[in-house]
Amino acid sequence: MSSKSRFFATISLGVVLGLSASIGSGVFANRALEESQIPLEALRSFTDAYTRIKNDYVEEVDDKQLLENAIRGMLSGLDPHSSYLDGEEFKDLQIGTTGEFGGLGIEVGMEGGFVKVISPIDDTPAQRAGVKAGDLIIRLDDEPVKGKSLGDAVKIMRGKPGSQIVLTIIREGEEKPIKLTLTRAVIKVTSVKSRMLDDGFGYIRVTQFQSNSGPSLAKAATALKKQYDGPLKGMIVDLRNNPGGVLSAAVQISDAFLDKGLIVYTEGRVTDSKLRFNAAPGDILDGSPLVILINGGSASASEIVAGALQDHKRAIVMGTRSFGKGSVQTIMPARGGTAIKLTTARYFTPNGRSIQAEGIEPDIAVKPRQVTEVEKPVIESLKEKDLSGHLSNGNGKEQKNNNKVDDEDKAGKLAQEDYQLFEALNLLKGLNIARQFAP
Repeated sequence: MSSKSRFFATISLGVVLGLSASIGSGVFANRALEESQIPLEALRSFTDAYTRIKNDYVEEVDDKQLLENAIRGMLSGLDPHSSYLDGEEFKDLQIGTTGEFGGLGIEVGMEGGFVKVISPIDDTPAQRAGVKAGDLIIRLDDEPVKGKSLGDAVKIMRGKPGSQIVLTIIREGEEKPIKLTLTRAVIKVTSVKSRMLDDGFGYIRVTQFQSNSGPSLAKAATALKKQYDGPLKGMIVDLRNNPGGVLSAAVQISDAFLDKGLIVYTEGRVTDSKLRFNAAPGDILDGSPLVILINGGSASASEIVAGALQDHKRAIVMGTRSFGKGSVQTIMPARGGTAIKLTTARYFTPNGRSIQAEGIEPDIAVKPRQVTEVEKPVIESLKEKDLSGHLSNGNGKEQKNNNKVDDEDKAGKLAQEDYQLFEALNLLKGLNIARQFAP
């Protein structure tokens, strides 16, 4: 087994980076709490409010529910990613790391009291219905989202596979709210997908960072090289609308393309939050050109990969500025099967850049475009070969350019379907040609 393979097999981290439901081993869970001075006056204010609610609220309230709400309030007031997880939510979080869960297939957060779509997951009801990154969900069926917690909204969106829900969303550029009807399904997320875009040019799409994503990417790259029967001329790794996931997967995927050097480091208040991760020898592309595609839905673990490969000048980053989530969440199991998801650190790229609220700026900015083919003229222009009595080319039998026409058709179709991917492939081809002229 190679050193890189051993690294893949042994790395295990207890932190969460994605906006999706992901879980580590909770490295902070068993750390003894430091003694601190108890703010007695603030506790008296809390006790007064608690007593008022118990005695004067219009309906009787359960003590357990009140205390859980208090904990939720403490955590949600810290930042958008810290939260309290009851038993059901904690179980859903654990299931999410396996890549199979029930629902609509949307990665969400909160903004201004509404549910904000970070990104729809590939091949899910949300993506097929046309939900887009940046959408604000203001109604779930007939229920307003305003006033609900993110957990409450997520519970409503989940349900029995086959049942339907109507999302009312506000989208930038649209004058009126949009209503979309989605049919719930069991969401099975394949985190790594691959195909050959052109002769020798591979494409790998990473939809989210799961515990097995690193080995899956290495396996996909090996299969592409086998299909081409040799080293690839170049590769595109597509991280668009990838909301993140577990840190270990981001480290593994970055390391797959690096021979050495720092990948990412984290800094927080406690010793356990200060981590550094370095690459092991071995580049699965053997130095072939690499392009990373990102957009506003690329967050957290996606930004670690893009930032690391950008800092090491191993890849050219294309697309639009990423989401800008540069914080680390740790899952801390608590009593009664519950847990706390707490922001414990910030992460930094090898050059010391914090991505928090900034994002990764692409080396080459390419916005999505709608490309249409120019209509062919009724009478095409004459070429030399069309002239009567034209000379032969001197190469013997004249050859038809059927393959060239097929390539042009494929390129035109790709440009219409995915302009950013089309531009990334063109860049790869240019880099491959440049390498041939290098001394």
